[in-house]
Amino acid sequence: MMGANLIEVEDLSVAFGHSADAVNVVEGVGFTLAEGEILGIVGESGSGKSVSAYALMHLLGDVARIDAKRMTVCGEELVGADAGRVERIRGRLVSMIFQNARAALNPIRSIGLQIADVMRRHQNMTRREAARAAVAALAEVRIPDPERRFHAYPFELSGGMCQRVMIALALACKPKVLIADEPTTGLDVTTQATIMDMIRELSKERKLGCIAITHDLALAADYCDRIAVMHAGHLVEMGPVDDVLGRPRHPYTSMLLSAAPNAARSLEDLVQIPGALPDIAPGLPACRFSMRCPRVAPDCASLALPPAGDRGEDAQQRRIFCRHPLEES
Repeated sequence: MMGANLIEVEDLSVAFGHSADAVNVVEGVGFTLAEGEILGIVGESGSGKSVSAYALMHLLGDVARIDAKRMTVCGEELVGADAGRVERIRGRLVSMIFQNARAALNPIRSIGLQIADVMRRHQNMTRREAARAAVAALAEVRIPDPERRFHAYPFELSGGMCQRVMIALALACKPKVLIADEPTTGLDVTTQATIMDMIRELSKERKLGCIAITHDLALAADYCDRIAVMHAGHLVEMGPVDDVLGRPRHPYTSMLLSAAPNAARSLEDLVQIPGALPDIAPGLPACRFSMRCPRVAPDCASLALPPAGDRGEDAQQRRIFCRHPLEES
């Protein structure tokens, strides 16, 4: 049983540029995240997964226009929030593990001082207090000999160790929400499992809500409680991970699963999704998958977004944004 909602996002749209030709790269996205829950966001590169997370964190800069009916973190409304308020929330209530941990860390500052910097910024610690807390944070993510590693630089650590440092950095101020953007990219399979086991363990221990952005459907199946599937800036299907991956209803979800390799399938059995993600430009149809979809019909090009088909007593349990979903199996 999940706890209270930590994140509530309703009708999030992100556009780049402010001219009349600007288009929404993310459009109409909505989701919630509960205490102790891991929500996986999957989809092809360019589907809007990371952009949605960066919009929530207010990390897209002035080039982006962010609109939403609601975007709250632990009850704090971020729509219309000023920079000072966002900075107080970011790091204290919600933190992020960025792609490519080695590149995200400062190469000319020791890892311990980078963690201590965050603690001094958000928890008003002295240098000595922050240094002790940083050593404890390194120990918590199981970095051996944390007192010595405190003085190490990112280039002196392996990819897996750098990823552990990023987790320690993200969790330094004990936030309620962790966003992990491709947290296992470039790591070997054993290290991937170690990192994800650690995130899941911390999620359950602290009742930490986690958003895991990934291309890896097998990873999502193993570690996530719910899953949201995105295509070309749209949320197309969302629900419990076993339900969505075991009985996909949106054509894109089904084709994405057919294109993913697994131990039970040979390379010859993989099915290619036809076409490519559409160019994000004015004039796109309401359903951006319609140009690739074998079930496309004339009403897929209507001006309104495809409706969400809800199933079950809780309408949030399963949502399918498609006018012609696959039959339930």
